[in-house]
Amino acid sequence: MTFEEVLIQKPAERAQCTGKALEEVLVTAQDNCALTVGVYECAKVMNLDPDSVSFCVLAMDEDFQCDIALQIHFTLIQSFCFDNDISIVRVSDMQRLAEIVGDKAEQLEDTHCVLITNPADGSWEDPALEKLHLFCEESRSLSDWVPEISLPER
Repeated sequence: MTFEEVLIQKPAERAQCTGKALEEVLVTAQDNCALTVGVYECAKVMNLDPDSVSFCVLAMDEDFQCDIALQIHFTLIQSFCFDNDISIVRVSDMQRLAEIVGDKAEQLEDTHCVLITNPADGSWEDPALEKLHLFCEESRSLSDWVPEISLPER
């Protein structure tokens, strides 16, 4: 999908399309071992190898407004992403995000931040990831620096 095709979509269609694309990218990244989950784990990856980070997802839950430390982490992560040209989005359904990226045997407690990284050989390309990058680019042009995406229900 080209940038022009994304622009002519209606906002509701675009939101639904990007939610499906995000889910698809997360599943594909997990299959390719290109997913980092957790605020502290993501911070480590960003610090050690920022060039390997392709996309960032921040998930908010009902405790977000009360957790000052988490708000500070989000601000720092967002700043890092802006400084390193990493596309970033928010989701409001942390439980749904955990279902997508979590292992069935193990419940993930910290899915506030999820990074999609490039494999070492750099050979992983995904059209859905390109669609998400275009969505973020369009959002930035509308001064929406961290757009929110709704994940599709199961």
